[in-house]
Amino acid sequence: MTRLTSYSKGSGCGCKLSPAELKSILSTDLEIPIHPHLIVGNKDNDDAAVFALHDGQYVMSTVDFFTPIVDDARDFGKIAASNAISDIYAMGGKPLMAVAILGWPIGKLETALAREIMEGAQLVCSIAGIPLAGGHSIESTEPLFGLAVTGSCLPQQLKTNAGAQEGDLLFITKPLGNGIISAAAKKEKVEKEDLETAIRYMINLNDIGKILGDWPEVHAMTDVTGFGLAGHLTEMMKASGTSAVLDFDKVPLYPFLDKYLEQFIYPDITTKNFSHLSGDISTLNSKQLFTLCDPQTSGGLLISIHADKVSELKHLMKDYNINDACAVPIGKVVSKNELSIHLQSNGR
Repeated sequence: MTRLTSYSKGSGCGCKLSPAELKSILSTDLEIPIHPHLIVGNKDNDDAAVFALHDGQYVMSTVDFFTPIVDDARDFGKIAASNAISDIYAMGGKPLMAVAILGWPIGKLETALAREIMEGAQLVCSIAGIPLAGGHSIESTEPLFGLAVTGSCLPQQLKTNAGAQEGDLLFITKPLGNGIISAAAKKEKVEKEDLETAIRYMINLNDIGKILGDWPEVHAMTDVTGFGLAGHLTEMMKASGTSAVLDFDKVPLYPFLDKYLEQFIYPDITTKNFSHLSGDISTLNSKQLFTLCDPQTSGGLLISIHADKVSELKHLMKDYNINDACAVPIGKVVSKNELSIHLQSNGR
């Protein structure tokens, strides 16, 4: 098998720009007027842009692409598609269609592999019930692939990362560790069973989000990707004007991470993520740092929900075959204090 991961510097969402670099790029002194129909832009780093149509519907638009996170071309296409579609689900919407973004190093890699990537993406789009309706391709020095996805929702279904309320409980729908496992795979130090587990999770759609859009008790939602759980939770707390108490012992992790952390295997962006948010979170030990700041590719949904609705959420998670370890609250939203995240743990 051609090792796709050997043709790129980063892997999956681990190839994203760091939070600090992104903030520098988006900062501007230009006075750009706000469009009257733009409901959600990039102010709070939400998952998709949202635009109000004249009939009362909202249209949602997102784009996500990255370099290979696995060597199997079809699996790469499936993961990239699931990751991109997740941005619509993370805001309570329903995806409508997608178009592909492909960069390919002609002369270095066979075009047949690019076709397999497209086939993988088409399979996931079919599961999501949407067409992969077109796209754009360029010749590039590294292989890259992703989707631009269009979705829709009603105004009352829209979820953003702003709106978490004091007393809400926090849940995440997939375990953490994809970045560590992908780094181990890139170094050819990953065990086959561990990689297969991570791939299954990354391919799984976050389609529970389209149901949660109908729940007014879900006050805020986002998906956990390149900035890690700590980064995306910090964004949610800042956007909501709140803070969080995070119980690290309840955060679902892949059970096999320790053997890779003991070898100091982790993505480069992990430490950049930590550097950016270190002033917003209480002191972390090494395991907490390398798991909470681990960049996730096609990670789970981070949900802030009223405590009275938790029992129904757990039943819904069961219906969607979400791991039992994720049906436990990982923390609680509290009134804003000097830190965005206060960590508590009994020693894990």
